[in-house]
Amino acid sequence: MSEMLLNPELPGVMLRRWRQLHRVKQSHAAELFSVTQSTISRWESGLLELDTLAYKKLEKLLNARLDAAADQALARLVRESSRPVHLICDLTHRLLASSPSRAAQFASPISELLGRSLWRFATPEIIGKEFALNESGWREVFAPPALEFRTGNNDSLLVPISQSLCRWTRIPLSDGTAARLVETL
Repeated sequence: MSEMLLNPELPGVMLRRWRQLHRVKQSHAAELFSVTQSTISRWESGLLELDTLAYKKLEKLLNARLDAAADQALARLVRESSRPVHLICDLTHRLLASSPSRAAQFASPISELLGRSLWRFATPEIIGKEFALNESGWREVFAPPALEFRTGNNDSLLVPISQSLCRWTRIPLSDGTAARLVETL
């Protein structure tokens, strides 16, 4: 499976939230995934893991996209920021936009990183915070506005992370998906 959803219980939870947000019944979701309604129910309750094909379909449904004008404006604000910030898909960690000062920290051109998951560069501290997000209510309607923590270091030359104070802000997008603004403070 891909790096998208870190907690094995999360795919079913995210499927249920996607269905609720888009007012999709289990029977329709079953048609989309070419499975039975009871399979959807078992996925959502965590009794059954999604197979690889279903996982990839779910990943496509949940990927944050910057299609709407408001979402494009958000990306433009990030790209024009003088601060070291970047915008990622909240679930897949795919890079959606980056400020010039953040892009300057990367060894590869930003064009090679856009649309790719940055998860493989995460430090143990970032991984720990990521796993704690569900318990903190991060993906709920009334989520905490932001989360600040120390990042730790990684040893990547491509996307280096130095010990710093980091702020994550979850931003709902027009299509119901979410992006995460990542700031170095």
